[in-house]
Amino acid sequence: MDPALRAAATGMMAQQTRTEVIANNLANVNTTGFKRSRAHFEDLLYQTVQGAAVVNATDANTTPAIQVGRGTRLAGVERMHSQGALEQTNRPLDLAIQGEGFFQVQQPNGQTTYTRDGSFQISDQGTLVTSEGHTIVPGIKIPAGMSNLAISPNGIVTATMSTESKPVEIGRIELARFANPSGLQAIGGNLLQATTASGDPVTGYPDEDGMGQVSQGYLEASNVEIVQEMVDMISAMRAYEINSKAVKNSESMADISNNLVR
Repeated sequence: MDPALRAAATGMMAQQTRTEVIANNLANVNTTGFKRSRAHFEDLLYQTVQGAAVVNATDANTTPAIQVGRGTRLAGVERMHSQGALEQTNRPLDLAIQGEGFFQVQQPNGQTTYTRDGSFQISDQGTLVTSEGHTIVPGIKIPAGMSNLAISPNGIVTATMSTESKPVEIGRIELARFANPSGLQAIGGNLLQATTASGDPVTGYPDEDGMGQVSQGYLEASNVEIVQEMVDMISAMRAYEINSKAVKNSESMADISNNLVR
């Protein structure tokens, strides 16, 4: 097969993958706590047509090697953990993180996962849980009959009991952060899990030891910028188009060569 045909085909596949990543970003433009992804690529091995040559000329001793590239491939899809805008909801159980950190969520199998989605609920047992019913770590129990639930920027949860006039502390939210948050693996449901690439989680209280603050009555919006995604999509489309033309040109050249023997 013509090497140019293969190289152009790898370019088309690369732009197809880039478009898929952009489409996923746009699909999640209104997903709470979503972080946009970016595909990046690397060139493939090169064919050395001629190695470096020694010429021993007056102004030059050697000439560089002649190499021809053989296309591109996907090197990785990186998640961009920039801060999303905070949207006010005025709902007491809605929490947003300003800065570093993730809420810790316990799965039914005991595994701890992580999220930036702070749209929490109270279960029938009075426990603070996610919208899917998973418990927030550490478990915070809100006794029945309590009112005026408040969560401070450093994560302290207080409420007023029916028999008391002053609020009492009933728990404190903890956050986790990672040396490389881009190494976290998405598992759906706005959840991430730790991997070897992300490193081990470091837990702590909000607004302490580099952790972000917690804002009650707010949710963190997606950090997807629609205009940037549309520009990237146009760029990917044009790159796909020019690679497809290279495929057509390679096919036309092969057709001309075949006609020479007729």
